[in-house]
Amino acid sequence: MSDREESVSKTDKIPSESFVSAGPINEDLDAVIEPKLFENPPSVRNYPVYWWRIIAKFCSFGLFGLGSVLISVIAFPIMKVLFPNPKRFRKAGHRFISMMFRFFVGFMTVIGCSYLTTPDKKKFRSLKSCVVVANHPSLLDVVMLISLIPNADCIVNAYLGEKNILHIIVRQLYIPTSLTHEEIMTKCAESLHDGSCLIIFPEGTRSLSGGQHPYKKGAARIALTSGCPIVPVYMGGNDKRGLRKHDPWLTYNTRNMYHYAVYMKEEISPESFKDLPEPAAAKRITQKIHEVLCDEANMEYLELYK
Repeated sequence: MSDREESVSKTDKIPSESFVSAGPINEDLDAVIEPKLFENPPSVRNYPVYWWRIIAKFCSFGLFGLGSVLISVIAFPIMKVLFPNPKRFRKAGHRFISMMFRFFVGFMTVIGCSYLTTPDKKKFRSLKSCVVVANHPSLLDVVMLISLIPNADCIVNAYLGEKNILHIIVRQLYIPTSLTHEEIMTKCAESLHDGSCLIIFPEGTRSLSGGQHPYKKGAARIALTSGCPIVPVYMGGNDKRGLRKHDPWLTYNTRNMYHYAVYMKEEISPESFKDLPEPAAAKRITQKIHEVLCDEANMEYLELYK
């Protein structure tokens, strides 16, 4: 194994909090200063409603945990019998998880925790063989995206799947970062060529309250290797206080329910960068992704405090 391969392999094994990894290669793009959004929220106007929403948040995550157990011990064994072929099982599993996440999003709306809006629902449902990249402002971003994309696949932190019941779902349906760099790239290419959409958050972890993290080049490298297009998605809406990185759990948006406003942006084709050397092409594509998804370019999709 070369020094570069050994370095990449070790990087893949470092755990982080993000559900979806930035990709198998984790070099940072030079940081770009982001606007500091939602840093000084107004005071709470209605404490009973505020505390109810915090309770609803805990109820939602309780249902998520219970659902994970039921899917792992009941639904998956039945699906294994119905779909003995591993490839068919993964496709059916992706659609089943998407359906369950749609139910979960609906449940959160009914109890007053959060709601999802998008003008691009039909476009999301028709996506095939593309790398979906998105900003990562909160813990529920991947749930919202998978609920919209029936054939969604993703690279998942192996650390998440080692500590709880989720490992049964993660290891059977998605691509864990515990694999080697070559194995991850191979599985990503296979998944994309089978028609799946690969979800990647280029930041690699949830955004901080002060703005986005530097973007990583993994998504660009996968797109260049597979030849599949990149579809940027901006996760807008209001303040996700209580779901951001390092936020206390007993906090919430001080004025409203969590609102996830999801917008599909213009596709980025790796073919446009094919004349460049691979490292330069990956950097240029990552810069393009950042230009499209940075908060400064999407202020119209954010509901800032007045």
